[in-house]
Amino acid sequence: MFDKLTRLKIKGDGIIWMVFFLLCIISVLEVYSASSSLTYKAGNYWKPVLYHTVLLLFGVGFMIVTMNIKCKYFKIVTPFALLLSLIMLIAVLVVGQSTNGAQRWIGLFGIQFQPSEIGKGAVILAEAQILSAMQTIDGADRRAFRYILYISLPIVFLIAMENLSTAALLFLTVIIMMFIGRVPKQQLGRLLGVLTLLAAFGFAMVMLIGNEQEKTASAEKMNMTEQVTEKKEETGILSKVFHRADTWKARIIDFMDHTEVAPEDVDLDKDAQKSHAKIAIASSNIVGKGPGNSVERDFLSQAFSDFIYAIIIEEMGIFGAAVVCLLYIILLFRTATIANRCANAFPALLIMGIALLLVTQAMFNMAVAVGLAPVTGQPLPLISKGGTSTIVNCIYVGIILSVSYTAKRKDEPTEKKTTAKMALATA
Repeated sequence: MFDKLTRLKIKGDGIIWMVFFLLCIISVLEVYSASSSLTYKAGNYWKPVLYHTVLLLFGVGFMIVTMNIKCKYFKIVTPFALLLSLIMLIAVLVVGQSTNGAQRWIGLFGIQFQPSEIGKGAVILAEAQILSAMQTIDGADRRAFRYILYISLPIVFLIAMENLSTAALLFLTVIIMMFIGRVPKQQLGRLLGVLTLLAAFGFAMVMLIGNEQEKTASAEKMNMTEQVTEKKEETGILSKVFHRADTWKARIIDFMDHTEVAPEDVDLDKDAQKSHAKIAIASSNIVGKGPGNSVERDFLSQAFSDFIYAIIIEEMGIFGAAVVCLLYIILLFRTATIANRCANAFPALLIMGIALLLVTQAMFNMAVAVGLAPVTGQPLPLISKGGTSTIVNCIYVGIILSVSYTAKRKDEPTEKKTTAKMALATA
């Protein structure tokens, strides 16, 4: 019996498993510590972390199921995932549930989820399939560029209506995948030029349409309501596209404002998230206060989600923050190693897209927490408390493990021949 147990092997890449396991442990510990506001509302100290742990276990279950699916079958899912994403992203704009001014959630059978999470995976699946199918000796066929844009732009646009940062990170991943997939550099150059012009136009419209007073106290916003309404009526259809311009403009101005403010003059009501995140980082004293000893978790409204990295720094210090960052870097580079071993282009491109999606979001979340990027609603993948994102991210890791376990390797034929020769020599 013992011999059988020692011969058992974990399916998939061991390093990916280790990274995933460590991120899950950090997630449970930090969500438990950072959910003080939720425990107060629920009247139950254990409820938030138990709920999160159950979600993680469900995610692990989905991950194991996904890991046992051969990578060639993921192609079959692509058209259905794209169609479902489009339907749900349109539905969320019509009947979605709004939270913190953003209409990103939709309810189905009592379960809330974000269609954008499904949309991101669908785009990566489709792009990997297009790039792999249209590879030539000199790189990807020029038509691949057009097909990728036809598929990705509608989904990116629908996501951007309510979650601009998610759409931007998704499209960044699309561009990097096109570069990896050897799309002609001239096409990528033209795309970057067009994106620069669109970004400038979007920035100008946000600054023109948005109301700078959005970030002021609620009493002042009540007095401005009629003026803002009249202003947006004048802009017509643009106000529908830029209906979150108030929030975007306030965050941009706040991020670009480098005015020195004395500690006693900081308005903790107006800039609560950013200010308390800075306090959490500064009060860590490099070595941290120790697990469970955070103070700022009681003041940060999204301590368990968007700003959990600030709590990690406060409790675990610079070393803990570096370890978390390193885990994501290991995930990316290990996935690149697995992709490099793949004999076929589709699984390699698929897992690289997924790894880039996870790691770029993680790095952006960290940048927001330490004040290097404007405040957005990006959770820290596999660590922040979440619903749809937790399960979907586990599925993403399952796809990486599936490719590491089932995808054909470049050296497989040679290995088989060597094994056969050794068997004949032994006989």
